[in-house]
Amino acid sequence: MNTYGDDIYTEPADIDVHTLRNLGPLTALAGCFQGTRGLDVNPKADGPRRQVFVETIDLEPIDPQANGPQLFYGLRYHTHIVKPDEVETYHDQVGYWLWEPATGAILQSLSIPRGQTALAMGRAAKDAKSFELIARRGETTNGICSNPFLEDTFRTIEYRIRVTVHGDGTWSYEEDTVLLVSGQKEPFHHTDRNTLVKIGEPTPNPLARG
Repeated sequence: MNTYGDDIYTEPADIDVHTLRNLGPLTALAGCFQGTRGLDVNPKADGPRRQVFVETIDLEPIDPQANGPQLFYGLRYHTHIVKPDEVETYHDQVGYWLWEPATGAILQSLSIPRGQTALAMGRAAKDAKSFELIARRGETTNGICSNPFLEDTFRTIEYRIRVTVHGDGTWSYEEDTVLLVSGQKEPFHHTDRNTLVKIGEPTPNPLARG
């Protein structure tokens, strides 16, 4: 349903080009972060496996993005994860975190190099310190798309992420990816969690630098 009026083409006037001061609940996520005590619980043939991991995530502000009257401020991110004391990539992920000030909507787009992508959505107040986003298989606004092998054998039916911002400048997340695994009767909850510490400041978006 259109909540933006009859004019779906005209972009907002007088847009503040400084993304870093318009990120709402995403403000604390801007920059480069590292977490050394992550935990991943994933499915294996002989049962769930618990794997600790080290994560680096870089979140850089992008210029304001408009869909006609709709306006987003956001962060482009890259997550890189390894096992402790190893160099081989354990998990790689890219995408965007987006905030819509007019509606309080938060979006996370994500893509991983195993042939899977998703768009998760939620809502939060401008000063919220905790928020949750959800994507579900089959939805056209916050859905999940997988390559044929994953769809047949490790079908993702729901993805959920909760982010919590802490008073010391760190932030943490808890993810729950619900899978229908071939040969298993019950859905499997593939979970991940970590706490991230800032190791680098963000670079202002191009328009702000200009």
